[in-house]
Amino acid sequence: MAFAGLKKQINKCNQYMTEKMGGAEGTKLDLEFVDMERKTDVTFELVDEVQIKTKEFLQPNPTARAKMAAVKGISKLSGQAKASTYPQSEGVLGECMVMYGKKLGDDSIFGQALLEFGEGMKQMADVKYSLDDNVKQNFLEPLHHLQTKDLKEVMHHRKKLQGRRLDFDCKRRRQAKGSNIADDEIRQAEEKFAESLHLAQMGMFNLLENDIEQISQMTSFAEALYEYHQQCTEIMRTVVENLQEKKEEAANRPKVEFVPKTLADLHVEGISESMNGTSQGNSPTHKPNQLELITNAQPRSTNVSPMSSPVKSSPARTPAVKGPCCTALYDFDPENPGELGFKEGDTIALLNKIDENWFEGSVNGRTGYFPISYVQVVTPLP
Repeated sequence: MAFAGLKKQINKCNQYMTEKMGGAEGTKLDLEFVDMERKTDVTFELVDEVQIKTKEFLQPNPTARAKMAAVKGISKLSGQAKASTYPQSEGVLGECMVMYGKKLGDDSIFGQALLEFGEGMKQMADVKYSLDDNVKQNFLEPLHHLQTKDLKEVMHHRKKLQGRRLDFDCKRRRQAKGSNIADDEIRQAEEKFAESLHLAQMGMFNLLENDIEQISQMTSFAEALYEYHQQCTEIMRTVVENLQEKKEEAANRPKVEFVPKTLADLHVEGISESMNGTSQGNSPTHKPNQLELITNAQPRSTNVSPMSSPVKSSPARTPAVKGPCCTALYDFDPENPGELGFKEGDTIALLNKIDENWFEGSVNGRTGYFPISYVQVVTPLP
């Protein structure tokens, strides 16, 4: 039985090569069938491509997607099922605004405005998560089912049809050349060819005629997107109204006059007084100044010297590393278990390349994974 199957495959390959290179004519199907094949191929490609582009639309940050994939892979290796959540950009910005608004304090109108705006952005992030869930359930999952069930079955029937057509044409060609091929054998090949032709035609027809289902799924996607933008519009309308109130409050607050203090006000002795012990009469007379307010409003800012500026310390240097290594271009603070943090200028030993976006390495006795975009490779991995 195995030999008969091998012989049939050889005959199919022989017929295929004869048609492609020898100019032999195979059985031609009608134009309607050819057109259904073309539309089915387009459907197969678009279902795959639309799924990819939709996921990129919902989660546009490739670094975040790569990090989620890395965390998922490491969790599987460690045996711990950990689901990571995609960081929505609205939520990240909102958290930043809320944090600094709280740091400025309740007495800062700018801080209050930051809190208002930040909370609005966080609400938009929650709405975006709802959009993600809706689209995945009502659009992506049906497309995936179409790809793995209906399309897969149609492509299977088409592949089987091609094989049986080659077998049928091969036996007819060999009989025409005088080979000992019985009529019953050709009849059986013809019946199988006809059966596969029927199944392939019906499968493609049902697939192409069922476009109402695909249109319904697209409608659900559009409705979810419309609802998302409606909710975001309402959120931002409220934010704008609150910010306008804060703007008017800042414009109508009492004005204050600020008089900067001198060193004498701060009881700081001059260099001549400390070294020579000169009397106050021989030194220039300083009239003390005080912080005067025209109104009873409290001061809202502190006196900062214009000459004061933070001095950035040079990054710590790590010992020389032998073997594959890289140099950190920026500071990297780990956000998930398994990530390796480092400072700008650190030399990191490379242990493995997880994927196109992540390395695994070690520095200062610590091991973990980190993004490739944060480092410059000095000695590549073998």
